Amino acid sequence: MTVLVTGASGFMGLAVSETLLARGTHVVGLDLAAPPEAARRAFARLPGRFEACTADMRDAAAIQRVVAESGARRIVHLAAVTADAARERRAPASVFEVNVLGTLNLLAAAQAVGVGRIVHVSSGATYGASGRAPEPLREDVTPLKPEGLYGISKQAAEAAALRLKALHGLDLLVGRLGTCFGPWEYVTGARDTPSAPLQVLLKAARGAPVILPRPHVRDFLYARDGAAAILALLDAERPSFDIYNLAAGFVWSLEEWCRGLSARCPSLSWRFGTVDEEGAIALYADYDRAVMDASRLASDLGFAPRFGLAEALADYVPWFETNPDLFFN
Repeated sequence: MTVLVTGASGFMGLAVSETLLARGTHVVGLDLAAPPEAARRAFARLPGRFEACTADMRDAAAIQRVVAESGARRIVHLAAVTADAARERRAPASVFEVNVLGTLNLLAAAQAVGVGRIVHVSSGATYGASGRAPEPLREDVTPLKPEGLYGISKQAAEAAALRLKALHGLDLLVGRLGTCFGPWEYVTGARDTPSAPLQVLLKAARGAPVILPRPHVRDFLYARDGAAAILALLDAERPSFDIYNLAAGFVWSLEEWCRGLSARCPSLSWRFGTVDEEGAIALYADYDRAVMDASRLASDLGFAPRFGLAEALADYVPWFETNPDLFFN
């Protein structure tokens, strides 16, 4: 089987590709950038075959060609620009060109050649301001109130995808991905703010002090679990819903991450400070978002995450240490 993965050179694109390759799948990885050499080395050791393909999501003709020539019968759509406030000020149109227009281009190409299952990966950012309340964020109940252009564009893209599903009979599922961290996250030109756990790891590796603006409680989703959740949607034979939260369903704090990391890296220096203090960890918002309810994913598709805080530390730190070329020149 061939699966087309868009955004394949980015964080979760690499994580999904690795998981597919481990089970022997032929992966056509579409991205504007080439995959990093560390990923090429890792992928070459897996039983599947990875085929990198360069194209711009904004170029409808190029996307049409790639989809047709790939022979893929399934698609995981991850290509997106995750914009911070600076990019929002500098180039707001670019966020929508990739996240919305790129989605429309891909779905038109998929419909033209009769692709089967399409997993459109959306984001928990679509919930936006609803996350300020304590109630869990549920697919069928919680209002979507995105606050930044990334969340706004992802809401528009998933709404457009579902409309095209209805119009063309596409076999399409939407997965709202939670806050991911873990293997294959690295700095790219499409994702402006790294996850807080990675920021801590980078500072620890450089011997820099870690300054936390607050304990920061979050339902962090480890990348290997995130990839497995996405593939649960790709493989689902009789899904009951169009939209699923792809989330851990439990929380831990960045403070706990630092304490756990300190046990492995005794030289780590961390403390609490203020949000505007130089060198402070950049968080995604000035509040800790409510938990994304993962019960639909669990009850309908039988998915359960494998990585809590302890398991993530045990897996991620060695992986980070063996891939320095992804982070340091």
